[in-house]
Amino acid sequence: MTSLQTTQAHAAGVDLDRLRGLVADVLAEAKQHGATSAEAAVTASVGLTASVRLGEVDTIEHVRDRGLALTVYHGKQRGSASTNDLRWQAVRETVAAACAIARFTSADANAGLADAELMPAVIPNLDLRHPWTLATDQAIELALRVEGAARQRDSRIANSEGATVAHSDSQHVYANTHGFMGHYARTRHSLSCAVIAEDAAGMQRDHWYSVARDPSALESPESVGVKAAERALRRLGARQLSTRQVPVLFVAEIAASLFGHLVNAIRGSNLYRKSSFLWNHLGKRIFPDFVHIHEQPHLKKGLGSTPFDHEGVATRARDLVADGVLQGYVLSSYSARKLGMQTTGNAGGVHNLTIDAGGKDLADLLREMDTGLFVTELMGMGINLVTGDYSRGASGFWVSRGEIQYPVQEITIAGNLREMFHGIQGIASDLDSRGNIRTGSVLIERMTVAGE
Repeated sequence: MTSLQTTQAHAAGVDLDRLRGLVADVLAEAKQHGATSAEAAVTASVGLTASVRLGEVDTIEHVRDRGLALTVYHGKQRGSASTNDLRWQAVRETVAAACAIARFTSADANAGLADAELMPAVIPNLDLRHPWTLATDQAIELALRVEGAARQRDSRIANSEGATVAHSDSQHVYANTHGFMGHYARTRHSLSCAVIAEDAAGMQRDHWYSVARDPSALESPESVGVKAAERALRRLGARQLSTRQVPVLFVAEIAASLFGHLVNAIRGSNLYRKSSFLWNHLGKRIFPDFVHIHEQPHLKKGLGSTPFDHEGVATRARDLVADGVLQGYVLSSYSARKLGMQTTGNAGGVHNLTIDAGGKDLADLLREMDTGLFVTELMGMGINLVTGDYSRGASGFWVSRGEIQYPVQEITIAGNLREMFHGIQGIASDLDSRGNIRTGSVLIERMTVAGE
């Protein structure tokens, strides 16, 4: 066992050797049931979630999860099964179930394990595990500090939906019958708060959160609470708008959803079904030439970092869009074979998808927009991936002469993703790194805003 593995061996309170042995035994059992190949993954995690509301403890949840997922192949016939019971009898029944499913499944020429040569020879240390020794009473105290800071910020904070402190510590072992076995451990910690502000015009709700692999990288409890309060307060007195066509600026945490739609549009399963407006767009310009979108799966402490994907394929840094041109798709081994291509190591999704910023900050983009809509919240999912049509409920702020004038609500923004991508005017430097898609605020040249 390497020094890294030794350090991680008791992550999530589980013996790593036991997990490795379990996965190896599962593959051997699948072979005895007639499987020609198989892959299995086991995940174990422990965690704590503490929530308070209006200064009182709301919920305390201690989590201890175990899970095994298995896929077997009888030639080109595939079967899968899973269980949360890791006792050997239950595991054997899971293996038998997967093999039975495979025998009754039609053969698929594209089915099978990812190619053996794509497995990583060395598992890099991505520094993903930073345990937080947090007793229940300490978690409650932190949550009370978060909510207390929010409620004390202003007398107009009239109510609270609560504050939550959560942490988890997990480890993952994957193996297949190519002989590959890989392991990584990771932690995830968060602080969050949602409050309600009220004045004579009505009530408004908003929230804030901080999340990180390393608890030392979290914002302070007071900062999270104050931001939640200020975000709710600034929405008081919100108005509606008349229908118009204007530039739209998406705040960073909302802009990530735009690139989430891009990922779905270039995902293999949508491409081989030809159910995407970006089908057959590889090598074509889909953004302005300053847009660079790339994966960074090996970022230290990254929330989307991983050494290999769900099929054991080694992850690697790569461009999805360079100079505005689509460079690659998001493929698993199955979808790649359907398209006559090779997997991109994206079984399970993208890894730290990063949209590079330009040389401007958010204030610069507001000035550049001059007059338009600054969107800070989206609602609903009116997205048609086949046509690219986009329509979502929104709220935010009306901007005039480059400055925020007043909050707005109960509006709908609409456009077409193809035109929206081409119409990006700028990407700000206010990078939001709290998720798997990392971007700054995004200014789009023109969209339809439907209101009164």
